[in-house]
This record gives sequence, structure tokens and C-alpha cells, in this order.
Amino acid sequence: MQKTIALVAHDHKKPELIAWSEQHIAELSKHKLVATGTTGGLLTQALGLDIHRYKSGPLGGDQQIGALIAENKLDCLIFFWDPLNPAPHDPDVKALLRLCSVWNVPVACNTATADMLITSPLFFDGSYQRALPDL
Repeated sequence: MQKTIALVAHDHKKPELIAWSEQHIAELSKHKLVATGTTGGLLTQALGLDIHRYKSGPLGGDQQIGALIAENKLDCLIFFWDPLNPAPHDPDVKALLRLCSVWNVPVACNTATADMLITSPLFFDGSYQRALPDL
């Protein structure tokens, strides 16, 4: 079952996300991929996959991904954010993570969690249906 997966990374984490994505290209290639601008461009070059690119995070890309969550159009967020280097758009980052919690969207913020998520048969074989909140 094809899922929509968002791939996002702060500047210092982009190489880590690219390396992780290369390790999991076989699984990622089965799904619809979206990303913020710069990250999406780097991933497209590295993986050769079709990735829909939104604006760069600080220019509204984080909010565009957030809109997908609010509209129930995103199944998973892989967001390698950098907790040691605050970004000027930190409120957008926190809002994005908050939306994942509100709408019960699986989110991975590091390679360990991303590895667990991408290899979970519950999520990717179609047998798991996340509960949507009754708001």
C-alpha cells in the first residue's frame, strides 16, 4: 500500500538524511515522497527518485507539510531536525511536530526511529490504520 512520506532535514542533518535514504531506497521508492525545497533537491540528486518539492522550510515549506498533515494527506514524517543549532523558523518546526501529535502521524526525528518506522510491517504492509482523533 503506497503511503505519502515527507522527508525534511535541517542543514546540519541533510547528509544524515541522504545517507539514511540511500540505505532505504528500495522501500522509499514504493511510496509517494514529498520534501521541503533544498532537502528535496539534494535527495532527488542522490536517489534519482521523483520527489515533490515544497518551498524551503524557512520560506513556508514546513507549513506546507503541516497543511498536508491537517488535511490527512500525509502518512509519515521523517524530519531530521537539529536540536543543537536553533533555526530562525523554530516555531514552524515545533508547529509541525505538534501537528503530528494532534493528528497521530508517525514521525521520526533521528535515524534510530526512522529505521524502526521504515522497517515496520505494521505501517508499510497496509495492515495498520492509524486512529484519527475525533476533534
